[in-house]
Amino acid sequence: MITFTQSRNTGQQLLTCQHIANNAGNSKKLWRSLSSILRRDRDASAPALSLTAEKLSQFFADKIGAVRAETEGSDPPTFSVHTGKQLTSFTEYTLDEVRRLLLRSPPKTCPLDPLPTDVLLESVDVLLPFITAMCNASLREGVLPASQKAAIITPVVKKSGLAVEEPQSYRPISNLTFLSKVIERIVAEQVRAHLVECDLMPPVQSAYRQGHSTETAVLKVISDIIDAADSQKITLLGLLDMSAAFDTVDHKILLRRLEESFGVRGQALQWLSSFLTDRTQAVAFAGSISTPQMLACGVPQGSVLGPLLFVLYTADVLKIAANHGVCIHAYADDLQTYASCAATDQQTATTRLLACVFDIAKWMSSNRLKLNADKTEFIWLGTRQKLAMINITPLRIGRQTINPVDKVRDLGVTIDDELTMDAHVANVVRSCFYQLRQLRSVRRSLTIDARHTLVSAFIASRVDYCNAVLYGVSAKVTRRLQMVLNAAARLVVGTGKYDHITPALRDVLHWLPVPQRTEFKIAVLAFDCVRGTGPAYFKDVCVPVSDIAARSSLRSAERGDLFVPRTRTMKLSRRSFTVAAPIVWNSLPAHLRSPLISRGQFRAGLKTHLFKQAYSL
Repeated sequence: MITFTQSRNTGQQLLTCQHIANNAGNSKKLWRSLSSILRRDRDASAPALSLTAEKLSQFFADKIGAVRAETEGSDPPTFSVHTGKQLTSFTEYTLDEVRRLLLRSPPKTCPLDPLPTDVLLESVDVLLPFITAMCNASLREGVLPASQKAAIITPVVKKSGLAVEEPQSYRPISNLTFLSKVIERIVAEQVRAHLVECDLMPPVQSAYRQGHSTETAVLKVISDIIDAADSQKITLLGLLDMSAAFDTVDHKILLRRLEESFGVRGQALQWLSSFLTDRTQAVAFAGSISTPQMLACGVPQGSVLGPLLFVLYTADVLKIAANHGVCIHAYADDLQTYASCAATDQQTATTRLLACVFDIAKWMSSNRLKLNADKTEFIWLGTRQKLAMINITPLRIGRQTINPVDKVRDLGVTIDDELTMDAHVANVVRSCFYQLRQLRSVRRSLTIDARHTLVSAFIASRVDYCNAVLYGVSAKVTRRLQMVLNAAARLVVGTGKYDHITPALRDVLHWLPVPQRTEFKIAVLAFDCVRGTGPAYFKDVCVPVSDIAARSSLRSAERGDLFVPRTRTMKLSRRSFTVAAPIVWNSLPAHLRSPLISRGQFRAGLKTHLFKQAYSL
């Protein structure tokens, strides 16, 4: 009996480790595997038993209805006019092009799919002619079939710690058929190509664009604020929140904006109209599915086209900020507005930013969206000396009074008023050690490879997220993150708490220390900027010295160095990406800065260079 039990446990361990290895690149599946190992999935839905699919479906519908009711009777929307090239039809795709799209699409399956996606992909060569014909017929006729306009809504908890029995804790994510998203990708590729060719993409919108991310968005905002602080200025940052933004997009306004502001007309506009209208959705929750409902507005969040259409729908918000002389950066429906000023000119900056927010709220109402003043946050940022010179008072948005706070969470990064990043690192450390405690309880059931995979997914990814903003922070801050990596390494290799960990980091795991991980991120971003594949808002960061007439004869120009802008302070200014990127790039050996090296070769060579530097090899 003992032998049988041991054999069964060994078999389960092997299956678990194999499952972890197979899902090494999928954090969601790895999390499910870990929950299964820890037996946390047995009663995960127990607290929400009182909540049903029908209740959630009604809640989502009521929330949309409330926003629509509040914006009823607002001033009519305005539209900018595009007079350049028009997109009037979509080009049909060849068999090879459709095959490429199929194979690179995430193999997700929807309950509405006629067969599982993995089965479809296994038979792709047999089904390819039929799929291609269906896609091209849809593009040619300007119609998306009704069977591809149904969605199953998966309610997702907005963030950890919320009450799972309350419907307001969930956001609706649309699960669409696999083939509908294949057609959407064909359309999205051609819409993006049109927008890029006509330079119509909003320049400071970082969502759903190649080379742009939440990391580059946060880095841009924090760099601007650090530049202002280096110039002895303070900054008022406002984080604006919208209520059910994706779900309340007005179809008529969107289609007119696509036509007038972005030059989408004819058959192309007809297809997009078909995509938006006559959609249905049903909520799947706790093992049941609600009654399907017709949708009168909104773009599906889980779709390929929906997020892109939302970005275009709200593009004019960025122009409002520019008219007020206020900086703004957007990531989908997350808006960061900020204005900098001298400490003695606090009231002027406050008035300008609040006037901008007022006009944004007015524009949103005209476009059937709602600014959620209850969740909007403000924070004053700057050096300790300059912040001590201002009087921090409550701010008003409409009828809502908002007290500025001393720290905010922006796209997963906690920003404190003095920009020390202490609060952010404290949150990362706390989260990582929680994950380590969970992993430690099952360490003996996992192979070293499985432990390494889980640690990379749940620990290293947290340490590395947005770590470019940590460049130049105090050693005290980075040491806390290094303690996390050291503890993670001990768990992977199985060393004792007091054993020297550097040999394992260097010889077994080949991990870079925290300062070098940060430098790695800065260097890769600099590489993208130098090659012209980085975000448009960083295009002026990496300027070769040879391009500056007064400096073109210097030795630094011959070496291919980047221009490092002059700054007032040494410690604070070097933390800005505008300064950090040229400094890091100029410190790299010549072979890494060669224009002939590929991005993959650069990353591999960069890690080798930083690894030798970190461990004095």
